[in-house]
Amino acid sequence: MRKAKISALGCYTPPGVLTNQDLEKMVETSHEWILERTGITKRHIAPPEMATSDMAVEAARAALTARGISPSQVQAILVCTVTPDMMFPSTACLVQDRLGVKRAWGFDLVAACSGFVYGLTTAAQLVATGAHDRILVIGADTMSRIINYKDRATCVLFGDGAGAMLIEPAGEGEVGFIDFNNVIDGSGAPFLNMPAGGSRLPASRETVERGLHYVHQDGQQVFKFAVRTMYETCAEVLERNKVRPDQLGAFIPHQANQRIITAAAERLGIPEDRVILNIDQYGNTTAASIPLATRDAVGQGKLKKGDLVLFAAVGAGYTAGVNLWRWEI
Repeated sequence: MRKAKISALGCYTPPGVLTNQDLEKMVETSHEWILERTGITKRHIAPPEMATSDMAVEAARAALTARGISPSQVQAILVCTVTPDMMFPSTACLVQDRLGVKRAWGFDLVAACSGFVYGLTTAAQLVATGAHDRILVIGADTMSRIINYKDRATCVLFGDGAGAMLIEPAGEGEVGFIDFNNVIDGSGAPFLNMPAGGSRLPASRETVERGLHYVHQDGQQVFKFAVRTMYETCAEVLERNKVRPDQLGAFIPHQANQRIITAAAERLGIPEDRVILNIDQYGNTTAASIPLATRDAVGQGKLKKGDLVLFAAVGAGYTAGVNLWRWEI
């Protein structure tokens, strides 16, 4: 089987910014309270006319431009999101049309905050089998549309954004994709979800009035699961591939909560300077989180060609995923 590599990266965040000071005027909270518990200072918010597909298209264009190829060369599009433009058609269809990709197929992948890692795993396998040569993996979420800005437990956490990576066959001497470890645990469904809008609770006046179309979260339960599972899934991949934590060039976790990231990294023994954090600038952007953090790691010189990079995420479902790659850009 062939090896797959990440050959390009592109990201987009909307220009609007919601700071902790702005939230102080909207809900009973404070900048200090938010910063201490989450590590967040601000987050980007999409304007009313912007949907998830709009941000996804911008991120995809940036990735294709970075690679220097036309959309016509893309063979598959995977859009990882929990905030599609609509229930159907898929956001991947909308992105395909807007990009002008004429001969590709694709689909939406729903795994919440683990979505982008699941997308990378899927794309790497498709390339490895020889089925495709160029696959766009896009993580995009407009979380501000499903957040109750009267609920201080959730409204301080989330922001909007998109990121895309292009997956291609690795060249001679390149390693690219090494291993993955993806898991689900459906017993966690009650602790982080959006209760209404599906077949169990279709939209109705009652579901709207009860606020069931917003994110609902039991923060304590999610925190415990996230720290334990991020550690366990990462440790398994590192041990299986005989990689010591200090051999990683970068550890790029989903940016949900700074305390979760710090706790998991400390248990793994990953040096602090290898742990990528940008949650202060973006908040939790769900499926866009890892590509946005990767862009910043590259821009700051913390992720360089030839480095081992470990991507890790935990999300609603529960879902969890880890990818180990050799960075080849």
